[in-house]
Amino acid sequence: MFDIFIMDMGSHDANVQLLKDRLPHAVVMRYYNNHLDTIRRCVTKTKTQFVWVISSCCDYSSFDFDYRPAPWESFQLHCWPSGNQKFGDTFLINVEEFRKQQSIELLEWYKDVNWHADGVERLTWPTVYYDSDNLPEVVTSSRFDSPYVWFKRGPNADKHISEGVCLWTEKQRNLVTFSNGNQLILVPKDVKSYLKTQLYDYPYIDKQQQFNDVNLDIIYISNGEPDAEQWFDHLQSICNGRAKRVQNVNGRTQAYQEAAKLSETDWFFTVFAKLEVLPEFDWSWQPDYLQEPKHYIFHSRNPVNGLEYGHMGIIAYNKRLVLDTHTFGLDFTLSKAHAVVPKISAVAHYNTTPELTWRTAFREVIKLKDDVEKTGSVESTYRMDIWLTQAEGNCAESSLRGARDALEYYELVKGDYTELMRSYEWAWLQDYYAKKYSV
Repeated sequence: MFDIFIMDMGSHDANVQLLKDRLPHAVVMRYYNNHLDTIRRCVTKTKTQFVWVISSCCDYSSFDFDYRPAPWESFQLHCWPSGNQKFGDTFLINVEEFRKQQSIELLEWYKDVNWHADGVERLTWPTVYYDSDNLPEVVTSSRFDSPYVWFKRGPNADKHISEGVCLWTEKQRNLVTFSNGNQLILVPKDVKSYLKTQLYDYPYIDKQQQFNDVNLDIIYISNGEPDAEQWFDHLQSICNGRAKRVQNVNGRTQAYQEAAKLSETDWFFTVFAKLEVLPEFDWSWQPDYLQEPKHYIFHSRNPVNGLEYGHMGIIAYNKRLVLDTHTFGLDFTLSKAHAVVPKISAVAHYNTTPELTWRTAFREVIKLKDDVEKTGSVESTYRMDIWLTQAEGNCAESSLRGARDALEYYELVKGDYTELMRSYEWAWLQDYYAKKYSV
């Protein structure tokens, strides 16, 4: 019988013991991060013409170690696939021929490989089951004793997944994702040397997306808006009645946090009572678990001045971040990590009454003006100019008036942030409007 070396990749001690019991003369060899380096060490220690190099991560319960190559194939390196991965982890090697080629830099460069059709299955890699919304943090704090570790959450976690990753080199091993929100991922241990804030810090990512993660909750927030019932009914009609509702909560922050408490998912779509959600909006959209937790802001269409950006759009709020927000700036959403999803989610019908129209324009221009003063943003300058100069349709004049009053107020208080923060509260806006226009 030929010498047999078991490449011990870690985390499969029981399988190593099974192989030693079945193959008493086999030698366990610590895995040196890639197949080529480990095979070189095995070849230096063998005393037979051919040598088997097999892997602790594979199931050899039905494998035939009595195989002998035909004479015309005896010079070849024989490789058996691991599952559906052609570049497998099981080798029969002609020792003399390998020594002639052992200076190659990559095993892929080996001349004359015999690729066998019937291979062996890999055992499951170690698995971390997690329920956190911060997958990069989970990966950072986890131990890697093998080339790969599974990270799984949700109802798809126990489904069979064919991974097919290539182990031949430790360089450029893919991080593979298997669900649309990237909650099911297979992570190479190399990731830990790259990871800073997000898993995208690692350059080799393969998104296969075999499964859909659980849909996010939908929470509708209303506070006395004239068309709240109309747009709630419309929402229910296009989301199959999935929307939950928070209404008449006193205070903007309190309303958002009540919505977060109502959500059973780590992120939830927030739909405001001014929004006519577009029928084509994709409710299967998912936050990206490869990134750090953040809020996601979708665009909306302003029917009065034609602007299309994140103002008044659907927001996919991170539940934990919402509940942890106790101090904030002029915009609650922007007070935590956030990203913009440049897709139109809805038409924002804020122009239903003069006061509601004025209030919306006033709030937005306060925020835009403050951003322009602090950052010099060209984009915010452009949007502010549109709010100040363009309006048509119902309550068009109230929209212009709210924008101009916001600019006047900003100059009046000389940009004092405490004074600007008054505009955050609905009650203050209502009172300011009533005093200014003697309602």
